[in-house]
Amino acid sequence: MVHLGRVMTDKEISDDKLVDDIDIDKLGLPGADEFTQSVYGSRYAAADLPRHEMPEDEMPRDIAYRMIKDDLTLDGTPTLNLASFVTTYMEEEAEKLMIDAFSKNFIDYEEYPVSADIQNRCVSMIARLFNIPAHDENTNAMGTSTIGSSEAIMLATLAMKKRWQNKRKAEGKDASRPNIVMNSAVQVCWEKAARYFDVEEKYVYCTNDRYVIDPEEAVNLVDENTIGICSILGVTYTGEYEDTKAINDLLVERKIDCPIHVDAASGGFVAPFVNPDLIWDFRLEKVVSINVSGHKYGLVYPGVGWCVWRDPEFLPKELIFNINYLGADQASFTLNFSRGASQVIGQYYQLIRLGKKGYRSIMLNLTRTSDYLALSVQKMGFLLMSKTRGNGLPLVAFRLNPDHGHKFDEFAIAHVLRERGWVVPAYTMAPHANTLKMMRVVVREDFSRSRCDALISDIKLAFEELKKMDEKQVNEHKERMKTHATKTGKAKGMNNYAKDEKHSLQGKHGKTHGVC
Repeated sequence: MVHLGRVMTDKEISDDKLVDDIDIDKLGLPGADEFTQSVYGSRYAAADLPRHEMPEDEMPRDIAYRMIKDDLTLDGTPTLNLASFVTTYMEEEAEKLMIDAFSKNFIDYEEYPVSADIQNRCVSMIARLFNIPAHDENTNAMGTSTIGSSEAIMLATLAMKKRWQNKRKAEGKDASRPNIVMNSAVQVCWEKAARYFDVEEKYVYCTNDRYVIDPEEAVNLVDENTIGICSILGVTYTGEYEDTKAINDLLVERKIDCPIHVDAASGGFVAPFVNPDLIWDFRLEKVVSINVSGHKYGLVYPGVGWCVWRDPEFLPKELIFNINYLGADQASFTLNFSRGASQVIGQYYQLIRLGKKGYRSIMLNLTRTSDYLALSVQKMGFLLMSKTRGNGLPLVAFRLNPDHGHKFDEFAIAHVLRERGWVVPAYTMAPHANTLKMMRVVVREDFSRSRCDALISDIKLAFEELKKMDEKQVNEHKERMKTHATKTGKAKGMNNYAKDEKHSLQGKHGKTHGVC
């Protein structure tokens, strides 16, 4: 049924006023309002979006939405971004729960107690997944959610440093020169943690045939100032798992009091399901803390991470702040304060929705797909740098065979693939293996077999296209790669303030930091 609306007369409108004798003209200037019949018929469609200064006037919300949405279409397609471990797919039900929680300030435990409790549930589930000895009634493990593994690593580094300082001071010894032992292939957040918190980096350098930490060399670097050793469950470049058990056994054998922190950012949600016999976690006595990224193979949109400590002994009290700022007492160990509850709730959804069986099925499929891709690039003549059959992350790292004398390199292949829509990064390896160039494909949940076949086809096409080029054409292609960003305006506004820095591994050795 259609309801007909009656058109009121001017007198009826005047008589319908709620309050008489108010002079509207004396209330001050009204807000400006505009009506536009179509987005692309408005004046905004013919003007550039504000870039540097907040505009004076309002913009209709539908036009603001459309203009920004159109601008964002120039971004890459997340599903074709094979450089990143970060989740690009979640079920609609998870997205609805996360949208509902957008306005919740997660830190406000008094107002949102269930959201806070959901974090605790996730901490418990993840700690048990990492074999915390919950069967021992004296176990007092604890953990927290973080923005991602970067924050988790910062917190873990702070905890190791403070514990070391307390021990040194109690012994009447100097506590001013802490150091930490790690692989030179660490993600840049480890360099940040060491520099921000004044901890010296002691590196076990990669070689041309070893991209993970050497356990004996790592333990040999430990001295009285070492706060801990970092062991990576899935090196960013090649996905290989470092041998945490070997490091642990050497420390025990030599009676060295040095803790291990496991950076399980990528592998923490993979190894327990694909390679459950691998011993890397709290089953090892020297492992005192573990971080993991929920937004990687934890299958949650960015950004959420987790850090778990074996016992309060490894998390000094002076780092914890008991606060009642928002109405309830709470213990806080975090680098930030306010943040949304959405990602924590998304993590809880995935944990209970999928369960161990669901995660196992997904991770086994990813491993199978990555092995298929690995065999395919090997048959094209590439050298494989990553592990297969579940002995590393579900990614494929590969490089050109130097014996084949190609005039082009891995960066040229990556550039051609980018022109086809794929983001398949090329890197220079960590020092002292930085003469090696490589490519890496991260296999995520939404990287199906059919999409994998499409990538294989495009790698073949790119490979054949570059092989047909003579030396002059290859050099022209390299020049085009160098100037592409500046000529297209993509580099406009980028801050080059520290491009000449010499304090990082990249500044010292030319290491390309892997996307995480």
